[in-house]
Amino acid sequence: MQSAPSPLPLASTVAFERYKRVRAKTLDLVSGLSPEDMAVQSMPDASPTKWHLAHTSWFFEAMILSRQSDYRPVDPHFQTLFNSYYEALGPRVARPDRGLMTRPSLLQILSYRHEIDRRIAGRLMQPLSTNEAYLFELGLHHEQQHQELLLQDALHLFSSNLLKPSVWSREPRTAPLASARGGKVGFTEGLTVIGAAKDDGFAFDNEMPAQRVWLNAYALDADLVTNGDWLGFIEDGGYRNPALWLSDGWAMLRQEGWDSPAYWQADDTGWTTYSLTGQTDLDPSAPVRHISYYEADAYARWAGARLPTEAEWEHAAHHHGSAFGNLDTEVWQWTQSAYAPYAGFSPTEGTASEYNGKFMINQMVLKGGSFATPRDHLRHSYRNFYYPSQRWAFCGLRLAHDIVPTEEATCKPFEVT
Repeated sequence: MQSAPSPLPLASTVAFERYKRVRAKTLDLVSGLSPEDMAVQSMPDASPTKWHLAHTSWFFEAMILSRQSDYRPVDPHFQTLFNSYYEALGPRVARPDRGLMTRPSLLQILSYRHEIDRRIAGRLMQPLSTNEAYLFELGLHHEQQHQELLLQDALHLFSSNLLKPSVWSREPRTAPLASARGGKVGFTEGLTVIGAAKDDGFAFDNEMPAQRVWLNAYALDADLVTNGDWLGFIEDGGYRNPALWLSDGWAMLRQEGWDSPAYWQADDTGWTTYSLTGQTDLDPSAPVRHISYYEADAYARWAGARLPTEAEWEHAAHHHGSAFGNLDTEVWQWTQSAYAPYAGFSPTEGTASEYNGKFMINQMVLKGGSFATPRDHLRHSYRNFYYPSQRWAFCGLRLAHDIVPTEEATCKPFEVT
């Protein structure tokens, strides 16, 4: 008779319960999708849903389980099939070709997830080293990143379907949409600290080390730019005026035929937009989504404003975050800051060194968080990043303004009317 497995140590039990919650959330998000839905890739930047399900399991296997000297992989082929971009781990399927992998089946991938869960539970029976504990936490945040990514990819896929299906009965929101507040919030000039320190708790390596940055006086809008605001930009010829656009942005507009944000459609009755809940009339009061950096920059110029720097956004969020509506609960917000390493940046040791550092070129930083971002995944120091032409992510903008401080202003935030 087989004896019952030994119980996990208390600390490991807490860790595994959190692990199970994160993993279960991923499956909950895709519970309404069919096997056919999960197999298709709609563009090179996206991945099939079933690939997301497998890759997030592969991550725990490759980063933690395989560190054991006697480890035998669940399936050696999976090491190639579900490697994303880790050169140190050998060959992989090119990203644009992930949709060609009809095998393994969805059932095999779900079985793979179950087996990795079982093995992680067994691994937690023994203490994790400091590095392994970080990798375990990294794996949880990595899966939470993919929860949002798979929704973005699924939205793009279903938007390509002539049926325009309503796949989710309601948006899988992690926070409610806040009401508009109006006005601006201003800050005086001075030194500030951005980024994360090692004793601040978990952070990605690209958030470290903490940096001192000088800021001139500035203000941020209390609210995000809305669909109604964007309609004004369209109606005033914003997509037809090259004077508003960066050269690369204007070239991309002409190449792609942009005349509105992604998923917008105009007909005789007005504008509609496609979302995870299907095709709906455009809500003028809702924050605009699915715009590229180029569009955000052009809009800001049209509005007589600019995009904030990542340091300005982070400073404002840290010192007076309660003054802003939908600070990190609706869309990731483009900044004018290039995604580059902080002074003193050092990538995570080992294989995970490829997680962030090698992408620090030709991309722009976004701050905040979206309606689909898990709440316990976010920090003010979080640095999301996308290429300036990409629009399928849940991206929007909040305007920034240069201001002249008044004599009455102190070093504290001050309201600007």
